Formats: sequence, C-alpha cells, structure tokens
Amino acid sequence: MIIRTVEDLRELYGDTGEASIVKVTKALTAEYRRMIEASPFAALATVGPEGLDCSPRGDDCSVVRIADDETVLMPDWRGNNRVDSLANIVRDPRVALMFLVPGSNTAMRINGTAVVSVDPALTGSFEMDGKHPRSVIVVTIGEVYFQCARALIRSQLWNPARFADPGSLPTPGTLLKAAKADFDKETYDREWPERAAKTMW
Repeated sequence: MIIRTVEDLRELYGDTGEASIVKVTKALTAEYRRMIEASPFAALATVGPEGLDCSPRGDDCSVVRIADDETVLMPDWRGNNRVDSLANIVRDPRVALMFLVPGSNTAMRINGTAVVSVDPALTGSFEMDGKHPRSVIVVTIGEVYFQCARALIRSQLWNPARFADPGSLPTPGTLLKAAKADFDKETYDREWPERAAKTMW
C-alpha cells in the first residue's frame, strides 16, 4: 500500500509534538547562532528545472558567516566546476541547509532563499591563503530550527569504532572507472592528494 495524501500520513503518524513546532523560528536566536557558527560542514539542497541537488559544503572554521539574524553567507570554494547548486539558485532561489557539528548529535536546519553574489568586496572578504571564492551564496532565512538527534544517535556517526576502513572502500579512481571503462584510475588516485592540496581554496 502506498501513502498518497497528507491526510493519510497524518492518520498514520499522529499529531506533531509541541517541541517540534515551537523550535522553528524565523530568524537566528543566540543559541541557534552558536550552533551554526560551530559547524564546519553543511549539506546544501537546491532545486532547478532538471530536478534536485544536494551538495556537501565545508570550510576550515564555520561553513557559513552569519551576516545578521536573517542572513548567512556561504563562500563557494573550489570544487568540480559542475556548478549544479549555483545553476539551480539563479533559476530557483529556494534552498535548504543542514549543518553538522562534529561530536554533537544536534543538527541545525535552515530553509530559505538565496542569491549568488560576485561582489568583489564580499568575495574578497573570504580570502584564504591569498585566494578568494569566485562567488558567495547569500541565504535569506525563512525558517531555522534544530533536528531531532535520533538519526545521528542511531548512525553513531561520531563513534570512531564505527569509522569505515578507507582501504576497504573503492577509491575515487575506481568509482570513475566504473562509470567510464577506459578511465586511468591509477594515475587519478596517485595524483589526487597533491592536486587537492594545491586547489583547496
């Protein structure tokens, strides 16, 4: 049986608890600000004509800069130049962010709208190692709240005893060769660490 209406979902799951409702705010509280400033990693979800996209975002310190209680700034550091997230934002401004804080089971969520800014003063203000991002994602908060901790508790995400052995997993080169049979995975894997170190910012 497939659930096809919100009414059926409500009947199945019951009422929403009070805490799940009152935690949602339209702007950052002092406590929400502290949580987000502690996060070096976020997943950025966007939507466009081709569908949905979710992109990992990380930084050396906080993954975003808080401009004010209703605005956060996310520098677009170097990546694979697919620009999927940016292409979506310039056509549909709706975005969602989920922030993770290493060691904490409390994840933060922001839903809102965004624009892509190339203001030289703004991009230049994020300078790292003499380099700056080509653009900055300016997010206007529609709602902000913290996520129930059960998913992170269940996954034991921060438990070192549960960390995967990298040697037991496919390398990036192996993953690429699976998509393109004649791909030179050995060269890619050999050169990747040095290339990444030189192009981090």
